[in-house]
Amino acid sequence: MKKLQNKVAFITGASQGMGKSHASIYAKYGADLVLIDISDTVKIVAEELRQKYGIRVLAVKGNVTQPEEMKKIADQAQEYFGKIDILVCNAGVCRFAKFLESTDAEQDFHIDVNIKGAWHTSRAVIPHMIQSGGGSIVVMSSITGDLTSDPGEVAYALSKAALIGFTKSLAVEMAKYHIRVNAICPGFVLTPMAQQIAEQSNPANPEQVLTDMAEAIPLQRLANPDEIGELSAFLASEESSYITGTQIVIDGACTITETVSVGI
Repeated sequence: MKKLQNKVAFITGASQGMGKSHASIYAKYGADLVLIDISDTVKIVAEELRQKYGIRVLAVKGNVTQPEEMKKIADQAQEYFGKIDILVCNAGVCRFAKFLESTDAEQDFHIDVNIKGAWHTSRAVIPHMIQSGGGSIVVMSSITGDLTSDPGEVAYALSKAALIGFTKSLAVEMAKYHIRVNAICPGFVLTPMAQQIAEQSNPANPEQVLTDMAEAIPLQRLANPDEIGELSAFLASEESSYITGTQIVIDGACTITETVSVGI
């Protein structure tokens, strides 16, 4: 049996980048999926995975910043599948802005999506996990904030560091319900967000930024999104049954050495 067979995974930010890779890897291991994104593209992703792996997929356009919306989607998923076993809090944003020039709106944007998004989604899904007797929550944090940062990333770093505290505290509180909570802290991953960061750092030559990133990493490359998805699937499965309340760095060793700055 595949390691996520008969499991139902609820994944936010699932239309592209790491969220899409989470969905693909989970489907490969047999999980049925609830895919949420603010873009209608999530429905195309859902159909691709349904056709490729023969799994059941519920795709819903939704905004993680809206608590009532997330509760409605979680209730819909519970009714459709009868349970939710796994939650991947993946939806996230990153915008560069110098601290003294940044606006409250830019600060709120990161807090609302990155922090409150994980909060609202977890609040919506956890009651269904408790009802089912347990589960696993994977929170997508970052090496940025808790371990390192670049210029212009104060708001992003704040939000991602906060998710570590969220993960650890929630893990302690949820342990009695047999719900494990862990955070993944990626370094540079070749995603649309990385491309966006490169374009913000050097609009004239974003490809050079990506090259500089890779050359500064001891493994000499950015991560493939599927490598993050594989780690996520491990944390969601029984293979990690005694792992909770931790953060796992997956960065090609870039936080060990001094890395190239990609800020502004």
